Amino acid sequence: MPDQEPYEPERAVAGTGMGGTMDLGASEAVTLEQPPGPDGADPRDKPRSLWSDAWHDLRRNPVFIVSALVILFLIVISIWPSLIASGNPLKCDLAKAQEGSQPGHPFGFNGQGCDVYTRTVYGARTSVAVGILATLGVAVLGSVLGGLAGFFGGGGDAVLSRITDVFFAIPVVLGGLVLLSVITSNTIWPVIGFIVLLGWPQISRIARGSVITAKQNDYVQAARALGASNSRLLLRHIAPNAVAPVIVVATIALGTYISLEATLSFLGVGLKPPSVSWGIDISSAAPYVRNAPHALLWPSGALAVTVLAFIMLGDAVRDALDPKLR
Repeated sequence: MPDQEPYEPERAVAGTGMGGTMDLGASEAVTLEQPPGPDGADPRDKPRSLWSDAWHDLRRNPVFIVSALVILFLIVISIWPSLIASGNPLKCDLAKAQEGSQPGHPFGFNGQGCDVYTRTVYGARTSVAVGILATLGVAVLGSVLGGLAGFFGGGGDAVLSRITDVFFAIPVVLGGLVLLSVITSNTIWPVIGFIVLLGWPQISRIARGSVITAKQNDYVQAARALGASNSRLLLRHIAPNAVAPVIVVATIALGTYISLEATLSFLGVGLKPPSVSWGIDISSAAPYVRNAPHALLWPSGALAVTVLAFIMLGDAVRDALDPKLR
């Protein structure tokens, strides 16, 4: 008998299209069966989810990278301000009031003789803390109320809609002047509570509309037909697909809340001395703007950069999560 060729597992047999076969290597057979995609990716790779696709876009967005680095720096100095500022923000020397830049004091001194650089660095702690905590409170409260109203509908939905209309009619600054003027606490919690009180209706309306849209999808109706409970429908099928608009709006609103805290502190109803806040420093430096403009420039610039960074981050996240903008 003629010698048979030894079996080689790395070889494959493919049809020629004429009734015969030809001997191919395994790599060539795979190439014939599954040609690579236009970008060279393996067609057997699993499709990316919305979140992985958004992260893929964000990593290549320079706006996101710059804003994220600025926000990361602000968070670090908020937690450990002594890393870049060794002075005491409450230590003042009236003999140096309104003086300009000096060795060891690059931003000069304010009207009370306090180091502007040290107070600007320590002021980031208050602003970032108020912005993040207020945003978390607004997002949780608004998402829960709006999500439940959008999912169940009925009378509860109608009542919540009228309540949100009432809150939308309240001027934010005027409401802060009225509510916070009767509170004597000198902590950040009254300011956070006020922002949550007037901020949740916006997130609630966004969450309600997103849930109403998501619950009409075919996969939700199929899960309901298979006997899924309301809690499973809401938490497993609807919430993950309805949370993206809430994240976008909350991220952009975070910068607005930081600006609102500074505004209330500037007007004297937010944080009060001896607390360290950019709004307090701007308020105290305003009367001396002609003689010591540096005392107003640096805290105002820090506030503007912080608010802009969060707004830019929110815009980048919105572009990455919105399929219509791809």
